[in-house]
Amino acid sequence: MNYRHAYHAGNFADVVKHAILALLIEHLKVKDKAFRVIDTHAGIGLYDLDAVEAGKTNEWQTGIGKLLKADGTPAVELTRKLADALAPYLDTVKAANPDGGLRHYPGSPWLTRHLLRKSDRMTAVEMHPADHATLAELFAGDFQVKAIELDGWLALGSFVPPKERRGLVLIDPPFEQPDEFKTMFDRFEKAYLRWPTGVYALWYPIKDIGAVTNFHRRLAESGITKLLAAELWVRDRATPDMFNGTGLVICNPPWQLDRTLDALLTGLAPILGETDKAGRRVWWLRGEK
Repeated sequence: MNYRHAYHAGNFADVVKHAILALLIEHLKVKDKAFRVIDTHAGIGLYDLDAVEAGKTNEWQTGIGKLLKADGTPAVELTRKLADALAPYLDTVKAANPDGGLRHYPGSPWLTRHLLRKSDRMTAVEMHPADHATLAELFAGDFQVKAIELDGWLALGSFVPPKERRGLVLIDPPFEQPDEFKTMFDRFEKAYLRWPTGVYALWYPIKDIGAVTNFHRRLAESGITKLLAAELWVRDRATPDMFNGTGLVICNPPWQLDRTLDALLTGLAPILGETDKAGRRVWWLRGEK
């Protein structure tokens, strides 16, 4: 309840998470049929990098700040593969800064809304009362978006499956609680049983290697098929008491997403890395039956 993403917006984990989220949404748009994105821990939607909160940590400077210069252009020359993989994400960052530069950072709700077609919908869930109020004001009058004040874990039981029967669920908890990995696995498993054809993206931090390994093991042994994992770390993954990396497990990923993510993270690792121990990996926890 105390977590406020405004202090962390635009950090290296956001860059990876939102670049992948943008790719997933673009893949959903390949087919004409409408879809819904459900964001279980939405935050406020759009972040001011000049605000007090962002200034207290300056985490964005080692994330989106490393990737883009102050004028909003890439800080390093991007390879063709990396540029293609980043294009939907960077287009959204640019759209969030219509006057140029890098003043605002689009959180997952703003990014999602920017990429939706007229027929698509979003349900953005946020538990923190003040953050929900900001989120609701951001999308006031927008009939394609529902901003709901609710515990994100309860949202998985309330809104899955969506009436469109097609779409994506982003599960992005703050990991303030010691049992968050267990909670995420349990709630995801229940949601999957109700809607096994949906796309799910489960975000997690790389801090406690044992907890991450156990989470992967439980997923692999669950019987759920088509589970793709992608990780990027900015220093040795096992550095004690540090936020060393970021990961996503994607259930029902689009065809050949593993190749795209390999190109994306291979390009991002040397840009976002803080030591020579930075790295990445993309692998299947469990493939087809």
